[in-house]
Amino acid sequence: MAAERGMAAEAFVGQVVLPGDLLLLPAHYDEDAEGERLRLSAGAAPQGRLLCGPGLRRSGAGLLVTKCGLLRHRPAGGGAYWVDSQQKRYVPVKGDHVIGIVTAKAGDVFRLDVGGSEPASLSYLAFEGATKRNRPNVQVGDLVYGQFVVANKDMEPEMVCIDSSGKSSGMGLIGQDGFLFKVSLGLIRKLLAPKCEIIQELSQLYPFELVLGMNGRIWLNLWHLMIGHLWHLCRLEIASVQSHSSESSVMCLPWASPGSTRTQL
Repeated sequence: MAAERGMAAEAFVGQVVLPGDLLLLPAHYDEDAEGERLRLSAGAAPQGRLLCGPGLRRSGAGLLVTKCGLLRHRPAGGGAYWVDSQQKRYVPVKGDHVIGIVTAKAGDVFRLDVGGSEPASLSYLAFEGATKRNRPNVQVGDLVYGQFVVANKDMEPEMVCIDSSGKSSGMGLIGQDGFLFKVSLGLIRKLLAPKCEIIQELSQLYPFELVLGMNGRIWLNLWHLMIGHLWHLCRLEIASVQSHSSESSVMCLPWASPGSTRTQL
């Protein structure tokens, strides 16, 4: 295991890691008060933050693996390490944008099903322009697109629909039209890639509205394509009925006797 060999984290990028493995960080990752600052040397200024993504946990001067998968690394910014796995159950992570389903109203807080082990809470003031007098019209069963501001194992996950400047930035209630379906978490990460071929090809064929949640939920609004597809199916059905009617209207009688030279229909 990585903990026994004491290998650096870079050596395991792209390889399978197991829970309990300890991945050592490079020498230039200096542990400070928060444990996430990136320093090139003792006298250099911080250059960014080392992000510890899903599947990893800080442990001393290294990263402790908490789930099985492929170790990934992003050198941009302060750097980021995470474990890419094909898990089915979503675990809330701070900063993730998810699609939640309103299940209940509890005073000034909405309860949302986000696919995790427990529901998330959403305050009515966590919407753009919301006040005590101007409350958002949120009903049970509505879809809400937001992000987590609190997500850890000891506290209830909390969502908001505004960014740090108080703007919605595309978050909030999702329209009544469209379809909601669930896919694997690995597929969601592929669709959220900057240059996803699937999204690019679909956008060239048909205009559509698409909302992707890190919890494996996709909302798609493609009503004009559905109407066109239904009209095409109706035309095929009408043509099939007309063809069947014309065939049934023709009565075919048995062939004439061998001595006859005329066939009568």
